Amino acid sequence: MQKAILFDLDGTLTDSGEGIINSVIPALEHYGIAIPSREELRVFVGPPLHDTFLRFGVPADQLENATKIYRSRYIPIGKFENAPYPGIPELLETLKAQGHKLFVATSKPEPMAVEILEHFDLARYFDRICGASMDTSRSSKEAVIAYLLEQNGSAENMVMVGDTKYDVIGAKAHGIPTIGVSWGYGEIDEMLEAGAAAIAQTTQELLELLQKESL
Repeated sequence: MQKAILFDLDGTLTDSGEGIINSVIPALEHYGIAIPSREELRVFVGPPLHDTFLRFGVPADQLENATKIYRSRYIPIGKFENAPYPGIPELLETLKAQGHKLFVATSKPEPMAVEILEHFDLARYFDRICGASMDTSRSSKEAVIAYLLEQNGSAENMVMVGDTKYDVIGAKAHGIPTIGVSWGYGEIDEMLEAGAAAIAQTTQELLELLQKESL
């Protein structure tokens, strides 16, 4: 049975943590915030930046400026401190050959997502790449998926693939089941608690789950 498969980007298709973390640090330093360990900063990978900056002590009225500082490093340098996870190009090739419709649904601003996927020669596998707007009008995973559905129509026979609870929650709001992946930046327990239908430990296991008629 052919499916419409929505993929998260950061932590699911590509390991983008290095560039994101390296670009977050100057923004936190600007506000005199003590820099946590890189392990603690992993939570910046996936959710909207404004939400995570707020958690780390950036004042609410400075979130836009913190994002500008972040992007001043991320856009020219950080977005390419990144690499597709092993097995991802082969997975996408197989799914496309089997006739599935593939989409990206990411909280990363859409122009950046397109540029990164083109850089790694992955954009060609996707029918549509949907991301956040450059402002905050469309930033949550729920909002990005709503935007995708406006263009693609029904959520019937759709499945989300992501690495955090935010992917699960955003897809669930539209009645879409999620397969969580273990190789990203989220917590497996959090994904299961949020309602993930299954967890894939490898790209081969993900392929097998996606080939099932129902989750």
